[in-house]
Amino acid sequence: MTSPRKHPQPPLPPPGPVGPQPGLPPLPPPSEDRIDAFVARVWEEGRRLYRDLPWRGVDDPYPVLVSEVMLQQTQVSRVLGHWERFCGMFPTIDALAAADTALVLEQWQGLGYNRRALSLKRAAELCAAQYGGRVPEAHKDLLALPGVGAATAAGITAFARNRPAVYIETNVRALFIHEFFPQATSVTDRELVPLVEAACSEDAPRAWYYAVLDCGWHLKQVAANPSRRSAHYARQSAFVGSRRQKRAELLRLVLASPGIDADALHAALNASEAASGRPAVDRALFDSLTGEMLFEGFFRLQDNTFRCP
Repeated sequence: MTSPRKHPQPPLPPPGPVGPQPGLPPLPPPSEDRIDAFVARVWEEGRRLYRDLPWRGVDDPYPVLVSEVMLQQTQVSRVLGHWERFCGMFPTIDALAAADTALVLEQWQGLGYNRRALSLKRAAELCAAQYGGRVPEAHKDLLALPGVGAATAAGITAFARNRPAVYIETNVRALFIHEFFPQATSVTDRELVPLVEAACSEDAPRAWYYAVLDCGWHLKQVAANPSRRSAHYARQSAFVGSRRQKRAELLRLVLASPGIDADALHAALNASEAASGRPAVDRALFDSLTGEMLFEGFFRLQDNTFRCP
């Protein structure tokens, strides 16, 4: 990666208190020299820590959209392989839009958070219908796509189109909080935005954010995760035994046996729970879970049997 602008190369001084500190008045923002020094170090460390991931260096916004959605709440190690298979099965937006929902959900298995698959397919359908099979360019139009929030929209802009954007996700938070808010807690994204914006390269935003992501990822491997001091940090709830786990199992069962009736599905779910040493799911909870999944579009009822659309 090549630095987009000339920066001095002295070693960056240890992080100092920049953000608001508990019990103290807000401190002034970092100087331009401080930001320049930070930028210089990130470029240097980013070259050393660079991860050659398959969705990097891709100019087509569609596979970048797929990668960004997959990477929401899912570690890179789990996304590897899934992304290539998914894009091989659905190589274009039009292919994904035209695919059966059941096939899309089958290809999503193993990634978790299955609502993302439904949202991604609905986004593809909207792009096919309104944008000629292309991912829209305007930020407001990206945000109107199902499942696309500020970070995903900025990721498409920076990574696929190599245009400056304010991209904030967990690794970005980790690096900026470590550097500019070393003593603070409950740091908001609103506080990070001006720093992320000021540091972003105008000429090479794609390469810049690769460096930021890799430095932030490395930082979390060698030190306490600074992103836990973000106001937006939420510890992931336990999966085993949760409603989410039971929903995932119900989806797996219906994908494996399309046309299964409610009694058989309930029995199959309880057999799976028993095999894992968990208590049976009563009928009220079963009806609640399947009702949710019908409402959200995972299932449809046909002749009193469950199928994926």
